Amino acid sequence: MAKRLKLLILNASSAERRTIRATLDSLNVFTFIEVQDSQEALKILKQQPVDIIITGLNVGKIDGWRFSRMIRSGLLKTTKNTPILLTPPIYCERIAETTARSYGIDAVLPFEHQDMLPQVLANVLSTHLEKSSRLNLLLLEPQQSKANDISEQLKLNFAITHVTTSKEALSAYYQQQFSIVLLDATANRAEISSILVEDILQHNPKQAIVTIIDNADADYAEQLLLSGVTDFIRAPYDPSFLNKVCDHAARREDFMVSYAEFANKVEQLSLSEVKYKELFSAHQRILLHLNTVVLELDQQGLIRFINPAWETLSGFGVKYSLQRSLTDFCTNECQQKLQNTVSNILHGGDQQQQIEIKINHKNGNEIWVECRLQLIKNSRNNATITATIDNIHERKQAELQLRHLALHDTLTGLHNRYYFDQQLNQICLPDQTHTNIEHALIYIDLDHFKIINDSKGHHQGDVVLKEVAELFKDNIGGDHLVCRIGGDEFAVILTNMNLLEAHLVAEGVCSAIEKHAFMSGDQVYTISCSIGLAQITSKNCDPNECLKQADIALYIAKNLGRNLVHCYSKEDKQNNTLQTGLEWGHEIRQALQQNNIELHYQPIWDFKENKVAYFEVLLRLKLNNKLVYPDQFIPSLEMLNDTFLMDQCVIRNTVSCVAKHPELKQVAINLSAQSFLDERLLPLIESNLEKYQVSPTRIIFEITESASINNLKATRKMIEKLNNLGCHFSIDDFGTGFSTFNYLKQLPAQHVKIDGSFVRDMLNDPIDLALVKAINDISSSLDKLSVAEYVENKEIFYALKEIGVDYGQGYFIARPMPIEKVKGELENILNNKVFYQQSPS
Repeated sequence: MAKRLKLLILNASSAERRTIRATLDSLNVFTFIEVQDSQEALKILKQQPVDIIITGLNVGKIDGWRFSRMIRSGLLKTTKNTPILLTPPIYCERIAETTARSYGIDAVLPFEHQDMLPQVLANVLSTHLEKSSRLNLLLLEPQQSKANDISEQLKLNFAITHVTTSKEALSAYYQQQFSIVLLDATANRAEISSILVEDILQHNPKQAIVTIIDNADADYAEQLLLSGVTDFIRAPYDPSFLNKVCDHAARREDFMVSYAEFANKVEQLSLSEVKYKELFSAHQRILLHLNTVVLELDQQGLIRFINPAWETLSGFGVKYSLQRSLTDFCTNECQQKLQNTVSNILHGGDQQQQIEIKINHKNGNEIWVECRLQLIKNSRNNATITATIDNIHERKQAELQLRHLALHDTLTGLHNRYYFDQQLNQICLPDQTHTNIEHALIYIDLDHFKIINDSKGHHQGDVVLKEVAELFKDNIGGDHLVCRIGGDEFAVILTNMNLLEAHLVAEGVCSAIEKHAFMSGDQVYTISCSIGLAQITSKNCDPNECLKQADIALYIAKNLGRNLVHCYSKEDKQNNTLQTGLEWGHEIRQALQQNNIELHYQPIWDFKENKVAYFEVLLRLKLNNKLVYPDQFIPSLEMLNDTFLMDQCVIRNTVSCVAKHPELKQVAINLSAQSFLDERLLPLIESNLEKYQVSPTRIIFEITESASINNLKATRKMIEKLNNLGCHFSIDDFGTGFSTFNYLKQLPAQHVKIDGSFVRDMLNDPIDLALVKAINDISSSLDKLSVAEYVENKEIFYALKEIGVDYGQGYFIARPMPIEKVKGELENILNNKVFYQQSPS
């Protein structure tokens, strides 16, 4: 029931696809579509749209760059502005930001950094957040196997750019900022590395550099440090030590050794007070300039040391903060979490732990931070905790933003259908302890909102939806859940509320919408809403059934006249019929939206010219590999007030087909009464004729006599507009409405269709024969062409020709057929001598 964001993963490696999916699956945001070849992906995107795309670089004959260009071309079903994230195997100079922009790519993330996917995707959707919180590291290592080992050790803390030569290293260094440069200076590479160090430090004297050496000479190591290298590590080395050395060099905080190590050095240097002071001073300078907060907690969790970065982060001074508990600075919901962590470390739990908490800034803001804590014991076995705190607020906001987007409607700010389904399922779970609790579910649909959307534009429609959302918030208590579940439809779960109270709330909503004045420029207008209400109890707690009941109640409210509330009742006689009709109607609507239709064309014979004059187009739906005919689905569409969707689909496909097939010289399209007076009809016809470059004279529109009688003035006005456009018009099923012949005089139609019920029995029933002749005569006197339906046999065919009827239509001439068979059938008709013979005397 819940609709998630569609995410297409295009990657040649199945392992990488699994990794991406595993990284994002826990967010419960996406529905995944996985493909390994770009051509396979394009085949999918020609059929259906997606919400976001993650693509690799080497994904088939059409690479990731050119695949993105195809998306941006607008030639596919998915929109040309669909967000695209590229995940190349490495981040090299070829994948620069300018190149990505030129191909319309929203973001580039090396696959090795896939753990940053949630942040980057949030950034793509909200456009203003940081993409990564890891430090950039430039690695110069000629041997790929060594580079892979090093990258594996460092990937959690560093975003690694790997190069194999000094020239590549300098090129990468000049194009991107790096927190640390790691060089392999072993064996015969020492001299090359020395030159590279000199070039880098000349560009940036403060650059952190770590070298890997295999020389055991202390003088050589000293010379390295004198040349500006920040630190070094001797090969062979413990991999974890490499991570530690790099972290120390890159973050600067890590020049400070742990307090136990510091005490050790103090003991070693006790004979040299000057050296001790210099070492202490160096550590203090480092602490003074660190961006990361460094602090020490005693066994009671009180702060006994903290560096100045704390004031920048929190706004509180160092003196003010000393001897206070760190939990005092946390938000209320995070205090217990931090206290439990500290207690766990001090009482035998993991000695190193990491948590994410929120702290209160002095100015009142809340800030997300990452706190890493470690147990330290000195030589006298006294335990303390050292901690570092980093600001991760923007990264956390990115994650929360992505979560928010998944659960909320971006236009109104209300919760969306996905969240609504979750909460309805939750509230319908059986609870034996609360068997008497009642809830209520209401469905709300804005009456005639589509007219506002189409006549005033989608922008004004969006303004109305926002105002309506605010009215809901004002008239429904904050304890209840209000959701926008699609278009102009809303749903509300009223918790702990009986049916009478819920009915009063729903009536209040109806009244508030009706009384509210909506503005559009200088024009003020009002709308209304229809509401269906269903009860949720311990005996009626199936979410699907509750939805059906509310849906049925909503459409009964519409059928009763709109702008009212209807409460679902088992005794309502309409329910069984309506429920079946609604379910069938939703299935039909989906088929139309997905263009699952087939148009058939039936020839209309010109008695006077002895040729096919034009064709009538007839709609069939394709459902479950079967064709469904109009009499089976039009009643349900009328119940849903959705016949315009059907007519829209027929007009679009017919005009497109006429443009491709010259044998369809002229076609007649049936219009529903509901669509005929819809303000959207004329712009729809005009836009399709222009799009497919079809002359309006090739299109005839038909409406039944009974539908046109209901609003004669509006019908005449619409026919005049269609005639002015160049289209022709026909009155269908004439004679069934028992209107006067004067009615024909008032409508400027070119054709009049004699209802088939008269034609079928005209040879056996003199009254029917008289009616056919009368309709033909009056049509001729009004300069209109007559069309007889139900020409079932040659006797009727010849009789109509003798009477002087202009056109005939029926199975004797030809049955309706798909466009593929039209040419062949035309040849059969032209070769059929029966149609050219004179009527038997």
